[in-house]
Amino acid sequence: METTQTKTKCVLYARKSTEEDDQQIMSIEAQLFELREYASRERIEIVKVFTEAKSAKKPGRDQFAKMIEYIEKSSESLGILSWHPDRLARNSVDGGKIIYLVDINRIASLRFPQFWFEPTPQGKFMLQVAFGQSKYFSDNLVENVKRGIRQKIRRGEWLTLAPFGYVNNLKTKNIEPDKVKSRIIKRAFEEYATGTYTLKSLADFLADHGVVQKKGTPLAKVSVVKMLTNRAYLGFIKHRGEWHNGNFEPILSPTLFEAVQKVLTSRKKPRKSKIALPFAFTGFARCGECGCAITAQYATNRFGTRYTYYRCTKKNGKCAQPYTQEKVLAAQLQTLLQSVSLPFSEIEEMDKQITAWEKESISEKGNVAQNLKEKIRANEEKLNKLVSVFLDGDIPREMYLQRKDLLMREKVGLLESETNFGQQRKNWVEPLRSFVLSLKEAVEIEKTSNHLEWKKFFQKIGSNPEIKDKTVSIRWGELWDFTAKTKADFALRSAAYSPRGAVISEQVTTGAPGGTRTPNNRFEACRDIRFTTGAYSNSTLSCHDFLVSDK
Repeated sequence: METTQTKTKCVLYARKSTEEDDQQIMSIEAQLFELREYASRERIEIVKVFTEAKSAKKPGRDQFAKMIEYIEKSSESLGILSWHPDRLARNSVDGGKIIYLVDINRIASLRFPQFWFEPTPQGKFMLQVAFGQSKYFSDNLVENVKRGIRQKIRRGEWLTLAPFGYVNNLKTKNIEPDKVKSRIIKRAFEEYATGTYTLKSLADFLADHGVVQKKGTPLAKVSVVKMLTNRAYLGFIKHRGEWHNGNFEPILSPTLFEAVQKVLTSRKKPRKSKIALPFAFTGFARCGECGCAITAQYATNRFGTRYTYYRCTKKNGKCAQPYTQEKVLAAQLQTLLQSVSLPFSEIEEMDKQITAWEKESISEKGNVAQNLKEKIRANEEKLNKLVSVFLDGDIPREMYLQRKDLLMREKVGLLESETNFGQQRKNWVEPLRSFVLSLKEAVEIEKTSNHLEWKKFFQKIGSNPEIKDKTVSIRWGELWDFTAKTKADFALRSAAYSPRGAVISEQVTTGAPGGTRTPNNRFEACRDIRFTTGAYSNSTLSCHDFLVSDK
């Protein structure tokens, strides 16, 4: 008489480590096929199948949790059928849960094609060893990967897929600029640094050059911002929120990158809507009585003639300041321009003297280079000290990353300055050169009637312009105040004596064309006046030294 062997009831569990469909795509299917064949040979009845694609390194697998819940709620003890113990658990929490269910007889058996388990003390011990080996393999793999990443960072090699503008070089195991895409990146940065592009218009610019999304549409604003702030184009590598020096060719210069960051920062704040009406002097001055802004409006008389008036907005309450016609305002500003406009021949003499000083400064380039080297060495010392303090646990990681980022960006700027220091002029010469160029600009602007250019010029050389009682006043900078006062003295000494009025008044014409100007009068008036050449030099120059004589 034949006896029938009772089938063992088990739940089948199959798992692969990744959720990507293009990786290990046959893993679960292969496991199911092999396990079903094994169950048929070993007379195992599969009551339910659980499959998932998720790593077992950490607890939190949904299908694993459902399988455990199913076993716990079952009216009879069930076994688990799987390909290998590492398919069930690679962490101590899930492994401990399975061993505990074996201890309380909720799991009758664990069946694996290449691993045998019995619910005995020796079997439980071997199961713990198998789970321990799975966890050890996982932890050891993580450490090996981390060690390899640290070594690549020390060598300055890129860690992942190359960012846009670069290509991966399989021979050097690093990245290098793409011949075409890197030029597009650099061109995009140069265009955005001009300040004429918005994020949307820059995305359209990139689309015209073939940089689009997968759907063929222009990049989203967030993608453009991500590209404009990507420091990989400076030769940096980012790992776990920290930037490191890379050993590959940068696409951008630090100067261009920082210029783009300034434009991005300035546009983070809400921008005021631009006024469409052609009022040249709006946004230029404030009311001298209440401090409110000056606005403009049109007024038309009964004959149809339209005039432009400027007035106080009176947002702080009552203000008694009258309206001012644009032509009156323009006449006063022209007088102010004349007060700082010097003869072109004298400006040329100043330019020659500055050129001579500039030639003298070339011999002192070595001092500049030495200073830069000292700053670079100090920067490196700060970086080393910062790392030591962080490793000792004296500062939090956030502060360490923020400070390290600033020091690295500072170092890049210093290295660039060291490379180009030979082209730099002595610091105290630069303010004088800029001042002389502005003097030339004043001469040219005085000849035009472009009110918008007038406004921009006064905003550059002065501060706090005000309109009170139909009179414009402006606070000059130190050099410009000296120029206006000296020119007024020349005019007064060369003409008949008259009561000296304010330089800012429209009734007083200072330095008018036609006034007699002689070298002797000029030097006599400014012989004892001295001024500082700028914040970068402690030396002072007399007017006699600055205004070169006509000898």
